[in-house]
Amino acid sequence: MQRPCRITFVFISLFLVSSYGEETGNKVTNIGAIIDVDSRIGKEEKTALEIAVQSFNNDVSNNHNLSLYIQNSTRDPLLAATAAKKLIEEQEVIAIIGLETWEEAALVADIGSRARVPVLSFAAPALITPSRWPFLVTMANGDFEQMKCIAATISSSNWKRVVVIYEDDAFGGDSGKLALLSEALRDVGSEIEYRLVLPPFSSVSNPNEVVQDELIKLFNVQSRVYIVLQSSLPMTIHLFEKAKEIGLVGRDSAWIITDTISNYFDSFNSSVISSMQGILGIKTYYDEGTNLYKTFYPQFRRTFRDENPEEDNFQPSINALRAYDSIRIVKQAMDSDEISPDSLLKNILSSNFTGLSGEIHFQQGKLSHDPILRIVNVIGRSYNELDFWLPGIGFSKNIGYVGNKSADFTGTVIWPDGSKLVPKGWAMPTNKKPMTIGVPARTAFEKFVKVDDGKHPGQKKYDGFCIELFYEVLTVLDYDLIYQFDPHNGTYDELVHKVYNKTYDAAVGDITILANRTTLVEFTQPYAASGLSMIVPVKPESSAWMFLKPFTTKMWFVTGSILIYTMFIVWFLEHQSNPDFRGPWNNQIGTVFWFAFSSIFFAHREKIYSNLTRVVVVVWLFVALILTSSYTASLTSMLTVQRLEPTVTDIEWLKRSNVKIGCDGDSFVRTYLEDVLKFKSYNIENVSSEYNYEGEFKSNHIAAAFLEVPYGKVFLNHYCKKFTTTAPTYTFGGLGFIFQKGSPIARDFSRAILKLSEDGTLISLEQKWFAPSPECSADVTEESKTNSLSIHSFWGLFLISVATSTVCLLLFLAYSLKRYWHHEEENNAGTLSLVDESVWNKAMRVAKCIYKGKVCVRGEVSAAPRVPVIYKWSSQTRDYDRSSSHISMGNHEVKSQTESEIGIQLQAHN
Repeated sequence: MQRPCRITFVFISLFLVSSYGEETGNKVTNIGAIIDVDSRIGKEEKTALEIAVQSFNNDVSNNHNLSLYIQNSTRDPLLAATAAKKLIEEQEVIAIIGLETWEEAALVADIGSRARVPVLSFAAPALITPSRWPFLVTMANGDFEQMKCIAATISSSNWKRVVVIYEDDAFGGDSGKLALLSEALRDVGSEIEYRLVLPPFSSVSNPNEVVQDELIKLFNVQSRVYIVLQSSLPMTIHLFEKAKEIGLVGRDSAWIITDTISNYFDSFNSSVISSMQGILGIKTYYDEGTNLYKTFYPQFRRTFRDENPEEDNFQPSINALRAYDSIRIVKQAMDSDEISPDSLLKNILSSNFTGLSGEIHFQQGKLSHDPILRIVNVIGRSYNELDFWLPGIGFSKNIGYVGNKSADFTGTVIWPDGSKLVPKGWAMPTNKKPMTIGVPARTAFEKFVKVDDGKHPGQKKYDGFCIELFYEVLTVLDYDLIYQFDPHNGTYDELVHKVYNKTYDAAVGDITILANRTTLVEFTQPYAASGLSMIVPVKPESSAWMFLKPFTTKMWFVTGSILIYTMFIVWFLEHQSNPDFRGPWNNQIGTVFWFAFSSIFFAHREKIYSNLTRVVVVVWLFVALILTSSYTASLTSMLTVQRLEPTVTDIEWLKRSNVKIGCDGDSFVRTYLEDVLKFKSYNIENVSSEYNYEGEFKSNHIAAAFLEVPYGKVFLNHYCKKFTTTAPTYTFGGLGFIFQKGSPIARDFSRAILKLSEDGTLISLEQKWFAPSPECSADVTEESKTNSLSIHSFWGLFLISVATSTVCLLLFLAYSLKRYWHHEEENNAGTLSLVDESVWNKAMRVAKCIYKGKVCVRGEVSAAPRVPVIYKWSSQTRDYDRSSSHISMGNHEVKSQTESEIGIQLQAHN
């Protein structure tokens, strides 16, 4: 119904202290107030203004008395501007207070700036330019913190998309709130999906019909999170009544309103409140525990009840408190010797005190501090107060306890459906409107997704790993998902765009997660790893040097070194007493090497005399046994198991050779090969089915095929003896299902996929669908092929062999040196050396003693006693027995030589 053209001005001239002013001689100052006295908020403001004027006029210390002129604006900007001009010209007011909407404040501020009359407004835009209206003073706080609070609430509930609703103002805008909200939502990873702009209530002839027609548009929007930025009182009433009537206030929906609407809570009757059940509201917090408030509240309650007996709630709103504080601001500004428009404005902007509405201090024409906000929840006939929002800190259960802050909204909310569970905030599928899920019908590998014709015409049958995984996910969800499949005959990129443009609600299949796709749709947790691998034919591996492959090069080198070292120890220990290891150097070297190699095959025939040598040889034979057994086993495995090697191993060779390659043309692979790997487009062949690759290879039409890793595994499970994978694997994000951006179902599916992965269901499905063929399951895998044996498997054995040989060598050296020094002491006993012998000669004599078993005595060589040595180091076996004549001859030689040495010593003594 259109507003009547009749414009009424309600002049309430309160000459409360005119007679008092005449008696005392105090100067009476006029103040104008422009408010909507017909609304609940306006009535509260009027009562607070009257109480404030009366309180200040009763103060005997005042030099000025106030006269208040109130005019009714009915929230009409043009009417407010006319009233302001009249107050300035006829009543000569020094300041104007009120103006509950920014549309009113903007026009009145323009008039006040030209007339140089300060305007104290209870409304403020999101963004303001002080230079445009120098005489405008905003008592309301900015919307920056409020928008951050709303965005944080959205984030804590995991809502990704929202719908913004606001009533268009007289200037065709939203006072800048929408820009601040959009920025705050982007900071938390959410976005505005749709904006519903309602026409100004004053311009609507049939508000019920208009509001209903606008709200019906929201059924085509997926998001069910509604943020009402601004709306007049009558528009708000129609909005929520119609929203509840058509089913937008209920299950899976959430409503959030700003303080411009939550200030009306105390004005709504029971029918309006019932349509707003479960909504969240943002209210500016004020302290009810101050002495000033305890003095003001009884007066306000008594006066408001007397003037408005039809009201059943007498709690003052934040605007009523601002009205009271604004009178105090003007009164303190007049307490100076000279009052001029400029000085009055300067004094107003210099105000610094704590009033009913909070701290009063201005900066650039607006309150300098950010407000503390309170999140409330409409329940029953009133509302419950939940968390606080502290500027720069976030949510908190209490004021002043920074340690009690929380990153998420923690208040217990009763939502529109009466549940405490956070709504999905999304249009959930119903029987009338099930979720439409796209399924790729043109797939190269049918084990993932297969679409066949059903039994009845037009019916489709869906099968495959992805479809069965989808069914398993449905069993994990805590709600029933009503859906219908729809086959998609096209590329995977086209399928993604169908979800993006809302043709499909979701898509189920082997869809690769790519960066450019994540900007369009919402992916679930990947259920399979993804990457790009190159499949090429194989040929049997053959080599004339296969016999060397059981051991690595390092293993051969170390084995040979230890063999030589061991044989050196054997020769050193045996050459003194064993005739097989004596003689010319070439004979000794030949004997040693023959002994070394024949011992590997346990075919040596040389006799061993020394026990130390036997220890060395026994350990070496054990090492030789282990090495020969390992070598035989490894070589046998290499010769009996077929080893296949790829025909192509280098991508660069493919590009240089200008040969053709194959890929699935419906996937992103072709584009990737062209744009990233730089293959020429005419060298890339589209292969539509997994069964066509073998024929393409046999006809030499393609030299290699590029498949995603899951497809490559399926392919090799059937063709493991003919093809293999080679070259580096290019990794991608994996395979997943897709949903529309912001869909909470995607989050539920991700959680379900993780659960199926943890309990082993996912692995069971993979084994069921991707088990290798019998031919390949019996074959060796790439990991099980026999590799060359390295030194890491035998270093302990080599260490034992080297240590044993070294210890035996040291024992032999120790005994030889001990025998030498003992012989020296016996020969030099009782004699004096006439000539000092050089160190070099002594060293040479020691070396010859160790090597030959003989002792050099003053330039002559004396054979060391053989019998003791043989007795000490050799066994008494039959192989070592010598003839008696040989023993007698040896004794005779030792005796004659000993007598000769004694004779020489006696001659020297004489």
